[in-house]
Amino acid sequence: MKFNQLVRHFFSKKNKPYFGKYAIVHPGNVSARKTVPDNIPKPSYWRTGQPMENITYPEVKNEKQIQGMRDSCKLAANVLETVGKSVKIGQTTDEIDTFVHNLCIKFGAYPSPLNYKNFPKSVCTSVNNVTCHGIPDDRPLEDGDIVNVDITVYFNGYHGDCSKTFLIGHVDEEGKFLVEATELCLEEAIKICKPGVNFRDIGKLIEEKAAKLSYQVIPAFLGHGIGSYFHGPPDIFHVENHYPGKMEAGMTFTIEPILTQGEEFIDILEDNWTAVTVDNARTAQFEHTVLITPLGAEILTLPG
Repeated sequence: MKFNQLVRHFFSKKNKPYFGKYAIVHPGNVSARKTVPDNIPKPSYWRTGQPMENITYPEVKNEKQIQGMRDSCKLAANVLETVGKSVKIGQTTDEIDTFVHNLCIKFGAYPSPLNYKNFPKSVCTSVNNVTCHGIPDDRPLEDGDIVNVDITVYFNGYHGDCSKTFLIGHVDEEGKFLVEATELCLEEAIKICKPGVNFRDIGKLIEEKAAKLSYQVIPAFLGHGIGSYFHGPPDIFHVENHYPGKMEAGMTFTIEPILTQGEEFIDILEDNWTAVTVDNARTAQFEHTVLITPLGAEILTLPG
């Protein structure tokens, strides 16, 4: 659907608080944490849960580091694409976690979320009103759900990070438009990335684009620098902000906006990870890792 069509659709619905027809999700039972074979290289936090890196400024990578990022990001994108082909009604998010975990092991990668700051699973799965960092559990996906699957792999010393929101079965029009609008915001943000552009310009563009579609951005979750470390500078806000600094060729970072049908307020549940909307509105998220090149930006997390 084209941007102008989305604008017309939501202009007509602007003052209606109806979020559509979908199930409100509550956390289910979580299975035991999986293990990774000894022969697979592991990130600094794999045992303690605490990352050891202390990155204080946006890293400008050399050619060897850039190639490492290309390799890890390509793997992450391929895993995400494979998940997308298999996700279906009746599948539990715990089964998605097992699928992702086994794929990572098959290709010699460590699933980056596993034990990162004590996260108990190998992937994040966020369904409907779960905004971010959903922990895979025994709830089966239902007809009409939307689910964000957030994949990060640690491969040959580098992390690659991407996510996509999938439609499960027959999703209502409100859900489809939300997903389409979120992907559009990410695509438009990537287009402005190039050397000399302010990091803060990403957030301003995304917030303005989302508002034209009658959505709000969840401001609590940011994109981030990435490399041999999972998270580091720069912080990539998805709303208007005053974060300092400009993009330079050789920098890699994620852009990962979350749009909501309702208000931007969230709660963090007792597991200290799962974020849900206060008003139970659905959210959608898309994420790419990008490399700043001399002429613009290269999306590293494209499958192929």
